[in-house]
Amino acid sequence: MKIFVKVSPKSKRQEIKKIGEFEYKVKLLSSPEKGKANLELVSLLAEYFGVSKNAVIITAGHTSKSKIVEINNLKK
Repeated sequence: MKIFVKVSPKSKRQEIKKIGEFEYKVKLLSSPEKGKANLELVSLLAEYFGVSKNAVIITAGHTSKSKIVEINNLKK
């Protein structure tokens, strides 16, 4: 499944909010330096969807606030 994610780094708390069928808004604690925010995003999404971190892949937007993320191994 591919989802569109709008990321807000350096927030006061972590939060995932579903805003559409395949759209999410995610607040992260980490700063976007040296890929820290991307690592936190992968970890947070893996926990949210109940999959391993290896199943969450950022396919586009590595240096952008808007990202396309692929979630594999979802149980239906």
